[in-house]
Amino acid sequence: MFLASMFDRKTKMPDPAQALPGRSEPLPSPANHFVNGKPLKGPWPDGMQVIYLGMGCFWGAERLFWKMDGVYVTAVGYAGGHTPNPTYQETTTGMTGHAEMVLVVFDPDKVSLDALLKTFWEEHDPTQGMRQGNDIGTTYRSAIYTTSDAQLAAAEASRDAYQAALKAGGMGATITTEIRPAPVFYYAEDYHQQYLAKNPGGYCGLRGTGVACPGAAE
Repeated sequence: MFLASMFDRKTKMPDPAQALPGRSEPLPSPANHFVNGKPLKGPWPDGMQVIYLGMGCFWGAERLFWKMDGVYVTAVGYAGGHTPNPTYQETTTGMTGHAEMVLVVFDPDKVSLDALLKTFWEEHDPTQGMRQGNDIGTTYRSAIYTTSDAQLAAAEASRDAYQAALKAGGMGATITTEIRPAPVFYYAEDYHQQYLAKNPGGYCGLRGTGVACPGAAE
């Protein structure tokens, strides 16, 4: 009974009145990217765009994007919930409502949004609801948080195209990815930033469906 109760709590979004209170000050986090030295919090060059992508554990997801040509900088954090400036330990209780997210700052003249979305859809399973593989809870849900109307429309169109591809590939599961305008993004603690560059043998549980995303730029 206790285990079932804990599972329910971690996989259901908390009511705002029940969410953990958090804190008024941001958590300490580094000023610059561990790999490329660029500023995690700006200012960023003119013409850059920002999108937030959640694919489960943010360690492996961040590494996918910082390696892409045209991505200026990445960072990991928490978004989509109720608790201000949450800690990692707080998010794992399921009582903040946040998802683990990757901030991706990119140059649209060098890498298209379609290419980023192609990587997003193909490198995790977006049909699992409040989990990703063995990682279970609201923090591990699939999510795209956009910063413009054009991004929102592109994300929704790519979801529909990928849903059709999954069906054609024999997968009947429905995509559960949350797509909406970006809420507040809270930077995660120092040790989470570019974690797999600091810890090359660290955990990365991302696994795609094996179905290609159609209509996206290579």
